[in-house]
Amino acid sequence: MRFVLTTLAASLVAATPALANEARVEARGGVAWSNGDSEAIAGVAAGYDYDLGDTAFVGAEVSADKLLTDGTKVSFGFNGRIGAKLAEAGKLYAVGGYNTEFCDGCEGTWTAGAGYQHSFGKLYGKVEYRHFFVDAVNGDDVDAAVVGLGVKF
Repeated sequence: MRFVLTTLAASLVAATPALANEARVEARGGVAWSNGDSEAIAGVAAGYDYDLGDTAFVGAEVSADKLLTDGTKVSFGFNGRIGAKLAEAGKLYAVGGYNTEFCDGCEGTWTAGAGYQHSFGKLYGKVEYRHFFVDAVNGDDVDAAVVGLGVKF
């Protein structure tokens, strides 16, 4: 009887698909630009992705990013992402959310963008573009492109 129960349990474990739900943390850096000016940007993020079957996922992310210039401060982001799983290691996604102000006297801003994340075992690399809707009336919106390196749990 013990053999039958052990065999049954092993069969159920082997038949269960691997869960792709995963927590992640990353460091990232890149460039932000607006009206012909550009500044370096660096930050960290943590998130969690939930499976939506074999080909899709949805996730939540919190971040802390800083423009690497005088007169700025850390901006905290609260974002969501949704995307498609590509093969075993890739994720193509849309991302958007809200970021707090980057400077005194600035206001928080909504963002939208897209990215690609590729896994290398427990590590991953990513590239991402974001558009910050700072002030659409005056054309002062900001764009940013970053690369990141992270670890999945």
